[in-house]
Amino acid sequence: MEIHAKKSLGQNFLKSKIALLAMIKAGEINSNDVVLEIGPGQGALTEKILETGAKIIAVEKDDRLIEVLGEKFIKETKNNKFQLIHGDVLDLDLHSLGLKANSYKLIANIPYYITGLIFRKFLSGRIQPQKLVIMVQKEIADRIIARDGKESLLSLSVKAYGDAKKIMKVEKENFSPKPKVDSAILLINNISKNFFSEISEEKFFEVIKTGFAHKRKMLIANLKEKFGLPSPSMVRQAGKNDLKKIFQDLKIPEKSRSEDLKLENWKELVNKLVI
Repeated sequence: MEIHAKKSLGQNFLKSKIALLAMIKAGEINSNDVVLEIGPGQGALTEKILETGAKIIAVEKDDRLIEVLGEKFIKETKNNKFQLIHGDVLDLDLHSLGLKANSYKLIANIPYYITGLIFRKFLSGRIQPQKLVIMVQKEIADRIIARDGKESLLSLSVKAYGDAKKIMKVEKENFSPKPKVDSAILLINNISKNFFSEISEEKFFEVIKTGFAHKRKMLIANLKEKFGLPSPSMVRQAGKNDLKKIFQDLKIPEKSRSEDLKLENWKELVNKLVI
């Protein structure tokens, strides 16, 4: 039975064997692994993962594909190597599947419109994967690795939880139907919450979101709106920050923009701010 991709579900089926194998290699998948696959589609990536001997928990939202996948992997289902779940991965209770933090790998060609939600659920959530290998828009991958040397709210949000690496570009011709933009395989490795051992996770995100609130403004001006002294001439208010002095202490140039600061700079800044 021929299955046509649903635009409403953001489906673009990957056809490139080179890209599929690159995802497997990036995930360093072996027979001892449990792999969570989001949106297996017609099972092209699923087949390659199963060839490694790993166990797959596949989550598929499309009603039409449940029967297709069930029939295609009936043998693997019987020998407990393939578990198919019909539902939305964003509603998935990972604990109910027996998954624990760093006990599984997430490998997927995801619908691009849920990229940010996937990062939020699996990076900032309690049950983080050991590795995350996903297909994303090339532009998103470049932003995350800060290819131009400029950080963003997205790149900092990802790097706070793991090491991001762009594995390879995947041109739009390698998908069916062909999307409007090229894609890239993104690896996020060494996932943990160790970065937040010395600072508050909530405080960190509050500060960086404020810092990136107005792109055209300098960082100190953005922070001043929420965290700084109302004006240099006014009496210091309890709990307010002398941002100029904080910047001087941390050797951050006063004319810096948010995109100029690296992850460790933000950690130092968050530690200094009184919120």
